[in-house]
Amino acid sequence: MNTALNLSTAPHARDRWTTSFIMKVVLLSLLPTTVIGVIVNGWHALWIVLLSMVTAVASEWVFNRICHKPDTIQDCSAAVTGLLLALSLSPSVPLYIPVLGSLFAVVIAKGCFGGLGKNFINPALAGRCFLLLSFGKVMSTFAVDGVSSATPMAEMAAGNAVDITKMFLGTGGGVIGSSILAMMVGGLALWAFDFIHGQICFSVLGGFTVFLAIFGGHGLDPHYLLAHLCGGGVVMGAFFMATDYVTSPVTRLGQTVYGLTIGILGALFRLHGSTADSFSYSIIVGNLLTPMIDTYIVQKPYSLRRFGRKTLVKRSLQDRIPRPVIALAIITAVAGVALSGVYSMTEDTINEQKAEAARASFRVVCPEAETFKAVGAYDAAIEGQAGGSWGTNFGRSKINEAYMGVDAAGNTVGYVISATSSDGFDGTVTLALGLNAEGVMNGISFTELHETAGMGMRADEDAFKGQFAGKASFPLKLTKNGEASAENEIDAISGASVTSNAVINAVNAGLDFYESVMKGGN
Repeated sequence: MNTALNLSTAPHARDRWTTSFIMKVVLLSLLPTTVIGVIVNGWHALWIVLLSMVTAVASEWVFNRICHKPDTIQDCSAAVTGLLLALSLSPSVPLYIPVLGSLFAVVIAKGCFGGLGKNFINPALAGRCFLLLSFGKVMSTFAVDGVSSATPMAEMAAGNAVDITKMFLGTGGGVIGSSILAMMVGGLALWAFDFIHGQICFSVLGGFTVFLAIFGGHGLDPHYLLAHLCGGGVVMGAFFMATDYVTSPVTRLGQTVYGLTIGILGALFRLHGSTADSFSYSIIVGNLLTPMIDTYIVQKPYSLRRFGRKTLVKRSLQDRIPRPVIALAIITAVAGVALSGVYSMTEDTINEQKAEAARASFRVVCPEAETFKAVGAYDAAIEGQAGGSWGTNFGRSKINEAYMGVDAAGNTVGYVISATSSDGFDGTVTLALGLNAEGVMNGISFTELHETAGMGMRADEDAFKGQFAGKASFPLKLTKNGEASAENEIDAISGASVTSNAVINAVNAGLDFYESVMKGGN
């Protein structure tokens, strides 16, 4: 019989499950998706997984040695961090990416804050977001067997159809740990044996689904909802990252609020964010809100008396709200007012600069014109958009301006149209479209393009935008076979299908405006 005595402060809650045991079970639950990811993506994916885990464990050991802390690699938490980070990476990233990500996750996000139990955000997510911010181009490149391809989420953002079966099985491209089937097997097993809290994972999935059903524009369309649930790391985040003991609330109600917050923010970022894969950020926001949730959602203590409850209610607002929260709110308010003031003072200058950039782009796409003449019918049609999109077949595209180009003698020599698409990968894409008097395109010129460097920004290269000159067929279509053979085909940018689609949407909206409003010189 074990006669060892334990000395601790109340509450005296103990469990037979140690940290090491729990982490080993989590590693085992992640094994199915790891195996499928390696089988589908090849040996390079295996090297990414191994390097990430080895770096995480080694960096924790070295950090503890340098800081004279007890050796903690036996608890296997560093191995879990390394594996989760690896599964959230593209199978084609260079091998230095998992090394740098694991170093940041373990040393900065975990070790510098005191180690396991003291980190305020999930280390694996911190490492991934660090890589997304520092190596955006590399992190957004997905290739299997050397062939560049868009992820299912990028295809959905571009309005293209996706194969839900492949997404569910993990064979449709994306990150290494993209098998939803394997993730659910491991995640549900953890929930069934009470290793993770169902209040968190199911409220994340529920909040995400309900928000998309209400605000996604497709209602309860099963294909639409399942495609979003199967992509973008939703399932991995719900079962393996949001449920982290350290960074999640302790009460059941708090866990439900926490999960719903993550799910709703994830859906909001998915619908209106600049990148389709932004679920990591919603979990980090949830991690940051955890201390406040635990402050205001407190489990009812045993033997709580009515007098004690009244005493709690009568506490002043200053006592109930921590001083750092008040200070942060004041700083935020002051900064917001200051920024608003600066913007108000520079708004006219900014608008004039934008107008000058638009006029310069008009001269590029309609060089024969001496001046650009405003036409009442054009302006009326633009006002008819009422702040919405132009037409229903061009994504989120709108017409900004439209003019008739005339020469020194007053003869019509062409037309120019400014159009914006909000379907870009990193924001809006605004361009000027020029046509000659016969309706043949002179070309396009960008006035706003903030896509990923080396990928989406290649839209401003002649190899892509030069294809539009001389096109007269409408509507234009994207082709991904590397060769645009038909009159109305434009070859997409390899690895940047979202940007290519945004440009096509804007151009087609402009061409439709020309056909329906401007054609014939009206």
